[in-house]
Amino acid sequence: MAKLDSLSPSVKTRLDELAASLVKICGKNLVGLVVHGSAVHGGWREASSDVDLICVLDDDPESVLASIGPALELARFSARIETMILTRAEISRSADCFPLLYSDIARASITLAGTNPFEALTIAVAHKRIRIEQELREIRIRMRRVATDMSGAASFGGAVERKIKQARGPLWALLAYRGETVEETLEAVLAAAGKAYDVDPAPLRRAREDPAAAFEALRKLLDAALADVDNRGSEAA
Repeated sequence: MAKLDSLSPSVKTRLDELAASLVKICGKNLVGLVVHGSAVHGGWREASSDVDLICVLDDDPESVLASIGPALELARFSARIETMILTRAEISRSADCFPLLYSDIARASITLAGTNPFEALTIAVAHKRIRIEQELREIRIRMRRVATDMSGAASFGGAVERKIKQARGPLWALLAYRGETVEETLEAVLAAAGKAYDVDPAPLRRAREDPAAAFEALRKLLDAALADVDNRGSEAA
């Protein structure tokens, strides 16, 4: 698990223990165990980050789910290991619903046991564009609630910072959709998106110090990105 070196020794031990338990309990029903997210592509922090794990099964009867429940619960509460359970058959059928997530897993993940079904997926570009727009619009809409509920409060900066972090994924996907190669770190994505859409990213790095300026910068960035997504959708239609 060399590529999981960002994880602390204690969390890596818990992850190994969970993998061993699932392999033993599920047997041939286990297709694969796949780690993705910040633990793989960077940004994982022990005090605040989850370890994202996908457990792929051939079949998911209640008896199997109940049998792995205690191991999943122990991993969740002892090391913030969050496990999504999918079946092999549903992955290809749901690729149109989760194109960005599945693309990310196919591109950057570590297989702890079995095989990685995401590596063989073909995901339509049109599905990616729609999902990019959906995620950006959701952030843009929820920003308004952040402002109405928290503007001027001590918690405003933290709330704006969380929205900025949430925008990293869809903004990175949009830049890739445009044909731009960008590192997946928050700093790199903000810099590239700011350049692409003529928005100064500096206030976005100071959300806790000046949340109002960060909010305004994020508003402008998302509006410009959404206009780009809309135009590309119209051109494709």
